[in-house]
Amino acid sequence: MTSSPTFSHVVFMTRRFEEMKAWYMNVFGAEIVHGDPALAFLTYDDESHRFAIANLDILKPDAPADSGHGEIGLNHIAYTYPTAADLLETYARLKEQGLTPYWPVHHGFTLSMYYQDPDGNRIELQVESCNSQEAFDYMRSDAFASNPVGVEYDPEDLLERYRNGASEAELTAFPKGSPSPIPEAHGIA
Repeated sequence: MTSSPTFSHVVFMTRRFEEMKAWYMNVFGAEIVHGDPALAFLTYDDESHRFAIANLDILKPDAPADSGHGEIGLNHIAYTYPTAADLLETYARLKEQGLTPYWPVHHGFTLSMYYQDPDGNRIELQVESCNSQEAFDYMRSDAFASNPVGVEYDPEDLLERYRNGASEAELTAFPKGSPSPIPEAHGIA
């Protein structure tokens, strides 16, 4: 039986970037793990990030400030599974029900699959590919700064590798490839 996931992080989209960062730093005592003009990743504990804040003035400068659902506010909520096996078993179970991720991507420190619920809310299901210190170090690196999105992967290929006995390390290894485009369904593209 697949283990249940635990809460990981929430991502907000805003046109009040500096105010949002300051608010979450003040209220939660959070620190910025990685920050650039478009994105900020903040944490208050040993998780790589509990909040991510996307600056729509940079990412979608031409969109009207009142463009409706999916623009300002919540982008997605993430949940972490204990193992890649749990994530892949969940993927297989959901696929049997006709539910497939709109974006399978490896972020460098998490192997992730993004889904939409019936109302269009975005949910990230993930497994961590390294420990917290390694995630902090990666998020503060030039490699992350040059590709903060990650690399897309084929979940069917990964499921097959899992079923053929691939190890946790093999399943969660960061794949080589170009930075993934952000799909339209993700609300930031």
